[in-house]
Amino acid sequence: MNHLLDRTRRHAVKSARIVGPPTLLTLRRWALAAVVVNIGITVTGAAVRVSGSGLGCPTWPRCTPESFTPVAHAEISPVNMAIEFGNRMLTFLVLAVGVACLIAALRLLPARRPDLVRLAWLQPIGVAFQGLWGGLVVRSALNPVTVSVHFLVSVGMIAAAYALYARARQGENRDRSEGGSRQPVHRHVRTLAFALVAAVFVLLVVGVVVTGTGPHSGDEMASRFGFDIETVARIHADVAYVVVGLTFALAFALHITDAPGYARRAAWTLLAVEAAQGVVGYVQYFLGVPAALVNLHVLGATLVWLCALRVLFATGPRGPRDLPEAVAGDRDAVRV
Repeated sequence: MNHLLDRTRRHAVKSARIVGPPTLLTLRRWALAAVVVNIGITVTGAAVRVSGSGLGCPTWPRCTPESFTPVAHAEISPVNMAIEFGNRMLTFLVLAVGVACLIAALRLLPARRPDLVRLAWLQPIGVAFQGLWGGLVVRSALNPVTVSVHFLVSVGMIAAAYALYARARQGENRDRSEGGSRQPVHRHVRTLAFALVAAVFVLLVVGVVVTGTGPHSGDEMASRFGFDIETVARIHADVAYVVVGLTFALAFALHITDAPGYARRAAWTLLAVEAAQGVVGYVQYFLGVPAALVNLHVLGATLVWLCALRVLFATGPRGPRDLPEAVAGDRDAVRV
């Protein structure tokens, strides 16, 4: 009986941490959840496209002209309709997590931090924008420009969610004399990290151009970019080589300057993810871009972006080891 009471008490304490006044640890968990769900909806959005389900729900905000939910339609496959509608429903999950991030930031104890509140606001605002833009994507019959922007906004949402997570990990230390704002790496190495993130973003932009030129349009009615697919694919590969080169240069610079271990690990992890992404990219190219590998490549793209952001924050002025004493006890609760 006592054992059962102890277990009940432990579960009650955990629940209170979730629904009660949030701490930095609570906010970090919600921010990490926001990263996961934003990556998830990005990948499922790609699945909608490669499965030819982009117009499975041919209208917006309704699924069909008669209904908000899928109904039998002579001209639309029920499978395609279910895939597209399922992706739309995931938007509400992303919104719920985004609202939870905002509430946690607004109610943060022991004191609200304006920088975290600003970052948290980007989640529900971004979801609202994505929902409206998704309507434009449908109404434009999957125009490649609107589809590309849809993906790039998701990339921005992932960045905002990770920034919220990383900033919440840093805690708050206003006293520079305590080392809370110490630069963990040389300023030129930090500049290299910014250049790397910029190069990864360019890689993503070129990637959506390749996608908008390639065969997986999302629907037979969708238009395509008028570029030569071989040319844009080669440009994409060239930018990827630049990204890999910058990553190796950064990892080497962090090593020879004796940067903190977490920064060096972040750089080498990014390099490993890039290598795996490169293998998937070349395999899908030589196999004629099969749908499954295209979807895997989109997942890889989001992971490369996430790891690049991790490198940027790991080389920032307030890394994980610079947490104030007040929150040092729980800094290992959620690892990057």
